[in-house]
Amino acid sequence: MRPDLFEAPDYYNLDDLFSEEHLLVRDAARQWVKRDVSPIIEEYAQKAEFPKQIISGLAEIGAFGPYIPEEYGGAGLDQISYGLIMQEIERGDSGVRSTASVQSSLVMYPIYTYGNEEQRKKYLPKLASGEWMGSFGLTEPNHGSNPSGMETKYKDMGDHYLLNGAKLWISNSPFCDVAVVWAKNEEGRIHGLIVERGMEGFSTPETHNKWSLRASATGELIFSDVKVPKENLLTGKTGLGAPLGCLDSARYGISWGAIGAAMDCYDTALRYAKERIQFGKPIAAFQLQQKKLAEMITEITKAQLLAFRLGQLKNEGRATTAQISMAKRNNVDMAIKIAREARQILGGMGITGEYSIMRHMMNLESVITYEGTHDIHLLITGLDITGHSAFK
Repeated sequence: MRPDLFEAPDYYNLDDLFSEEHLLVRDAARQWVKRDVSPIIEEYAQKAEFPKQIISGLAEIGAFGPYIPEEYGGAGLDQISYGLIMQEIERGDSGVRSTASVQSSLVMYPIYTYGNEEQRKKYLPKLASGEWMGSFGLTEPNHGSNPSGMETKYKDMGDHYLLNGAKLWISNSPFCDVAVVWAKNEEGRIHGLIVERGMEGFSTPETHNKWSLRASATGELIFSDVKVPKENLLTGKTGLGAPLGCLDSARYGISWGAIGAAMDCYDTALRYAKERIQFGKPIAAFQLQQKKLAEMITEITKAQLLAFRLGQLKNEGRATTAQISMAKRNNVDMAIKIAREARQILGGMGITGEYSIMRHMMNLESVITYEGTHDIHLLITGLDITGHSAFK
């Protein structure tokens, strides 16, 4: 295993804009990734297995619900701190960041925002500590970009709800203890329910043979006459806007996380270009390689500024869904292009597990699709600026 020599690029001195707390939080996450993720992640990606032993470390650096108040087990941090943690984790691996994103934005966020006090006290502390892991059930076999067409439904049986349906492409599902599941009631209204492992009729088969996010556990959530207690219904918000609000939080985290993957690819390519000698000099001395590297750092810097400003807007409660979509789309697109260019700089070595670039590239093929596809985010921006929906 090569040592983790990563040095984060900061071409526009963004560190000057962060608070002391921001820097402490980021640096703690950065050191944890270097110590506990980088030495093992290639091995786990090669064998397509999630390293469960890192769950306690993710909790220790505040990766689970960092913006959840301390009274519920969270770290009580702001949105920029959340973004920086996601950036550092995805610098290590997108799949590991996915695990943290789901736990924070798609499980803890809806329980905190849409749940009642009893639900918050029951679930959030155990999720924050990593004692319990969660998953989020929205996407279905027949409904991805059109979640409003979901077929998962539940009926009121008097003293409980009866849940039937299936969810697909669910991060953390194979080992989750709880799942926040979105389903339609008998009137067709979308509600969130908390489903717990062990409930009869609830199963979570794993998805195998992935070429992407190989160090992340992905699976299904299957409900066959699952009896859900009535106290597990999230009553704070209903309709499609409820799960989409969770996705806003997750997409925001991704907009930061993708920067981490791009930074790692850039740093790897820059170091390699300085060391690799061809035609009597380092390949970094050739114009075409300098062009690639100069464009990489330019795009990373633009993405950093976009994410930072979005973080300020999130802290102020002013970030819109369309603004978040723009940042997610732009930053993931930026990262995947940088991964491809960085791989070219490394030549044949770029496809090996000795370097992180090919793993990042494969992972980003999922990131550019999940939490809203690349094209759907483009249309969200189009709707926002024109006032006309292109979805129907």
